[in-house]
This record gives sequence, C-alpha cells and structure tokens, in this order.
Amino acid sequence: MIHPTAIIDPKAELDSTVEVGPYSIIGENVFIGAGTIIGPLVVIEPYVTIGPECHIFQYAAIGAAPQSLKFEGEKTYVTIGRKTIIREFVTIHRGTGFGGGITEVGEENFLMAYTHIAHDCKIGRKVVMSNNATLGGHITIGDYATIGGLVAIHQFVRIGDYAFVGGKSAVVKDIPPYVIAAGDRAILHGLNTVGLKRSGFSQNKLKLLKKVYRTIFRIGLTINEAIERVKAEVEQIPEVVHFIDFIKSSQRGITR
Repeated sequence: MIHPTAIIDPKAELDSTVEVGPYSIIGENVFIGAGTIIGPLVVIEPYVTIGPECHIFQYAAIGAAPQSLKFEGEKTYVTIGRKTIIREFVTIHRGTGFGGGITEVGEENFLMAYTHIAHDCKIGRKVVMSNNATLGGHITIGDYATIGGLVAIHQFVRIGDYAFVGGKSAVVKDIPPYVIAAGDRAILHGLNTVGLKRSGFSQNKLKLLKKVYRTIFRIGLTINEAIERVKAEVEQIPEVVHFIDFIKSSQRGITR
C-alpha cells in the first residue's frame, strides 16, 4: 500500500490500510488513521494527525511551520478529522505557541484546490472551501459553512454555522450563522435560505431566523436594542439563541 519511492520517517505511525503514493514524504510524529489515501508528491511534516478515511491529493502540503514572525520553532500541531478531502496544492500550517498551539480541521470537510488554512485556525465539520479560498491566522469556521472561491478572510474573524460566503469576497469582520455574505468588503445579503432548506431546516425555523435577521439588520436599531427586541418577540429556539450569542460574543465586530 506504500509506494517504494515514498519517504516515511520511522517515527511516523500509519495504519496498515493507509495508501501512500509515489514520492510523498511523511515526517516524524505523524499519525494517519485507517483507510486514508495519501496521493503522490504530498508532503506531511511532523506533528500532524490525520483521521481515518481521508483522501489527500497530489502536491498538498500539511504541517509546515506557520507564517508568523512571532513563531520561534516551538512544537505545535495540525489535526485533521475523518473523511476530509484535501485537493491539489492545499496548504495547512501548524499552530503557534501564542495562538493555542494547534490548527484544527474537523470531520468530513472538502478543501478544494489551492485553499490555505493558516496557523491556529479552527474549522468545523462538513465545511466546503472552494478553490483559492484563503484563511489568515486564528480564524474560526463553523459547521456546514461554505467559503466561495478566491475568498480572503482576515485574521481572527469568525464565520458562523451554515453561513455562505460568496466568491471573491474580502471578509474583515465576523459573519453570523445562517446568512449569506459577499463583496469587497463583504456585506450581508439575507439568510442562506437555500442552504438551510437543503440542511433540513423547517419552515418554522426559517421564519423565526428571518425575523431575527430583519430585527437586527434591517430596521435601524442598535445591536443591543435589536437583541433585546429579539429576546422579547421571537421564540427562543436553539438556533435563535445561537444567532444572538454569536453576535454578543464578537470581538472584531459583525458584518452588517
């Protein structure tokens, strides 16, 4: 299952069912789970853990030192969850000691060609990153989010669950869950109705989330005024509570 031209450090641990293609290089202290396929010409540097049933395509580079002037060579990590697909030329960098020490990619994500995940990012599950999407350091992407092609996201920004960021956008502030954002600089364009329906959201949930969105972003209230009105007038289902909590916890400010 391992091509004879592949170079694998003796301190790496690969499940017996892992496939490794020609000329790939796997460093020490790398752990790869059952059924994962490593294509040709892949580089996996030390301190990377890859879950089972992943597929990593040619020329991907995982676990390189972070692009940070503050990094001083400390031992930091990358983890990648099960059934994640990593396409050609994707780059994922290790964390930094000052940023938590780990870059995390969750389960069942789809990282298309040339995407970049910088140090200390946290990616949820079932996230889609389209070609050339780029994350600065310390970014958090929620579950089921979709990041369009050629999107650039500023350091420390958070993207909420089920959010959709349109292609060629520049994102400098947090994007709440359940919405569509696009543009340079990105602005909101309503709920991600199509994505939410595809994910099984009921008509009642969509109705309540639309009311929350209109109250916060469309009638001229301050954020605090809008939150108080939502608490008073909208049924507090978990999705509504999550929407409000995300906004209240923002450090960079919310995309409007």
